[in-house]
Amino acid sequence: MSQSMKSPLPAVIDDLWERRSGLSPEDTAARAEVVAAVDEIDAGNARVAFVDPATGEVVVDERAKHAILLAFRLLPMTQSQVGDFRHHDRMPLKTRLDGVRVVPGAIARWGSYIAPGAVLMPSFVNIGAYVDSGTMVDTWATVGSGAQIGKNVHLSGGVGIGGVLEPAEAVPVVVEDECMISSRCMVVGGARVREGAVLGAGAILTKTTHVIDVSTGEELPPGEVPAWSVCVGGTRPRKFAGGEYGMPCLLMLRRLPEGSRHDKTELNAILRDHGAEG
Repeated sequence: MSQSMKSPLPAVIDDLWERRSGLSPEDTAARAEVVAAVDEIDAGNARVAFVDPATGEVVVDERAKHAILLAFRLLPMTQSQVGDFRHHDRMPLKTRLDGVRVVPGAIARWGSYIAPGAVLMPSFVNIGAYVDSGTMVDTWATVGSGAQIGKNVHLSGGVGIGGVLEPAEAVPVVVEDECMISSRCMVVGGARVREGAVLGAGAILTKTTHVIDVSTGEELPPGEVPAWSVCVGGTRPRKFAGGEYGMPCLLMLRRLPEGSRHDKTELNAILRDHGAEG
């Protein structure tokens, strides 16, 4: 992580990481240190990544990632049961859900943080993920390992937010505050959705996806949905030895007033005009 940022987790995690190849579930002292560290991530006192307000850059806490990866090595396989559902895994389910609305069928793993005021419909939130207040993780949406989701975000039905724990320095997916990710979108591989953005249904965003302003033809930073914009999936022609084919891209249709609350009727009209209503 940035030299100016100090991880809130203890330095012993670095030592355990260096000798991880020799560790096993029998190392109870090491396991206790790692469990305590992941408990801090679970409580929201540490996180895999965050946006530095001074620079606007995503800062990755490699120590937090190391703690999670060490947990997979140090925790034994155990059987557990919730109602009629039986589980066999190294990672228990999350138990700190104070102030969170959790609909039956929602699954959140230990080591994820779900802020009070969030809503989990039948969905899956993986270890290391961070879901901030006012956010809804809608039906069949998934939030991958280490993904960072801001305040007042709507992850619509079937949205797939990718996860990344390895390599440790890799930047996870970041969805900033006030965003709307429409149904069946895929945001993976370290892509970033900036504040207030809207992503139309079925769009796919990776770290290398080309993003184009349709009003000017300008190429915008790849792998990022611009702040306070409406974007949809599209294609751009590319020549190959065997012919010319359409390659996926993201099209920015419109800029939204910065800081404005989303008018869903207006957004749906914009998306409907382009066949991407969410």
